[in-house]
Amino acid sequence: MSKVHIIEAQKEKINRTTGKLINKMRVAAYCRVSTDSDEQMNSYKSQVIHYKNLIKQNKEWEFVDIYADSGISGTQSDNRDEFQRMISDASKGLIDIIITKSISRFARNTMDTLKYVRLLKDENVAIVFEKENINTLTMNGEVLLTILSSLAQQESESLSANTKKGLEMKMERGELVGYQGCLGYDYDKESKSISINEEESKTVRYIFDRYTEGVGCFVIAQELTAMGAVTKKGNTEWVDTSVRGIVKNEKYKGDILMGKSFTVDPISKRRLDNFGESKKYYIENHHEPIISREQFDKAQEILSKRSKNFNQGRQNKYSLKYTFSSLLKCGYCGGNITRRRWHSGSDNQKDVWSCVTAIRKGKKNCPECKAVEETIIENAFVKAFNILCTDNKTVVEEFLNNVEEGLQSKDNKKRINKLNAEINSTEIKISKLIDLHLEDKIDKITYEEKYGQLIKTLKELKTERIELDTVQGEEKAIKERLSDFKKIFKNKEPLTEFDGDVFKTVVEEVVIGGHNEDGIPDPYMLTFIFKTGLNTKIDGHKPPSKMKKKTGNKKCTYQEDNPR
Repeated sequence: MSKVHIIEAQKEKINRTTGKLINKMRVAAYCRVSTDSDEQMNSYKSQVIHYKNLIKQNKEWEFVDIYADSGISGTQSDNRDEFQRMISDASKGLIDIIITKSISRFARNTMDTLKYVRLLKDENVAIVFEKENINTLTMNGEVLLTILSSLAQQESESLSANTKKGLEMKMERGELVGYQGCLGYDYDKESKSISINEEESKTVRYIFDRYTEGVGCFVIAQELTAMGAVTKKGNTEWVDTSVRGIVKNEKYKGDILMGKSFTVDPISKRRLDNFGESKKYYIENHHEPIISREQFDKAQEILSKRSKNFNQGRQNKYSLKYTFSSLLKCGYCGGNITRRRWHSGSDNQKDVWSCVTAIRKGKKNCPECKAVEETIIENAFVKAFNILCTDNKTVVEEFLNNVEEGLQSKDNKKRINKLNAEINSTEIKISKLIDLHLEDKIDKITYEEKYGQLIKTLKELKTERIELDTVQGEEKAIKERLSDFKKIFKNKEPLTEFDGDVFKTVVEEVVIGGHNEDGIPDPYMLTFIFKTGLNTKIDGHKPPSKMKKKTGNKKCTYQEDNPR
């Protein structure tokens, strides 16, 4: 039997990329503070200095870098640039040990903590948590880490609950919370009060006057653009959605509604429109109104009728050449989104959706928008739909039942038949009255008086019939939509891939682009507005490009469908 020679393991660490021995452990540190307060920033600077000295003083260690995120929450890792840079460097084999103050500094999300610890463990990279005295490469490291990171997440959730409670108490006291500036009002941060901006209020009054006269939002937007009226953001180009937003805003009648949306959980920080899941706070006569209550209520009646007609007719009115045609809107300028084809005929050909304003008027007119790949929108819809089918299934079912019950309680058919009979009778009376006048059987004064009364009655009857015909048509359309919804949501399993038919059935509109919680533009934020009224925001960030740089001219042709 041949003798087995044992080759002892080397104590020195080996660079698995180059195969060379590593004489010193390559050490980096990660620091983070969650706010920009002076106290936190001092802590941040102290951490950086501490770790630089700690690593450089150890003769067996080689200093790599200090990765530091300031003013960023730890509940999610995706928004921490330095953290992601550190993970990338570690995966490339540039780091052996990462030192950080505590688990809560590394992440407050249990899932993120374990995900990255295991990822780095696979790369043979240790994470040392000073406060808890844990080395993730030791036998008991991950067991302790699981327990402690769960406590860190619990702490984050507790802090979020306390913050939420504090905001609720403020709203209960009538304090203004989460105010978003609107045209016609100025906001005083110190007193937390709003006051009328006389110059801007002229535009608001003009909008309500024209709207209650029967003029539509699109025409009003054109008029405002021609007049050179300025929006709250300083733009002079108006769109119908901006006008509609002003018409819907209760602040203009002196009231304020707080709690219109709520945060689902402190980890994902996903927000949804509040359909009763959380408290709302409505304050009447909170501030000086710009519009009278009577005019505001009249505008809401008109808006309600037009919205139903618009939503029902838009897909029949415009050509739907592509799945997303007529359903995408720019979150910055409010303009339409059209389909384009990049690098047509090449290996890198792809379809994207871009803002029409930026294409036709130049990027300076909508500088924050970006072209979003069609596949990104498709994948984002799959996520949004699955959220709707799971997290909000009960809300959707309750919504459908309530609407159906409301429709069943209405019976306009009998009234329409009665109106038709009354209209016919009135027209006969008018005809007989005219005959009497022509035959000189009644005097002129009596004729004009009775004729005026009958014409007024006829006009009122016909107006009521038109309204009831509209309502009946709307009810029929809503019943059809309800039927479609029920087919989709009844025992519906989560989607595994994009389904265009499902998308067209359940989606009212998709807003491309928006702003994150810090007010920073995020062109890849996708907001899906479902026909139930629910809104879901999805992070559709563009994946890193794998295209190689090429020299020379690039061929970029595109097809553009009807943007509406």
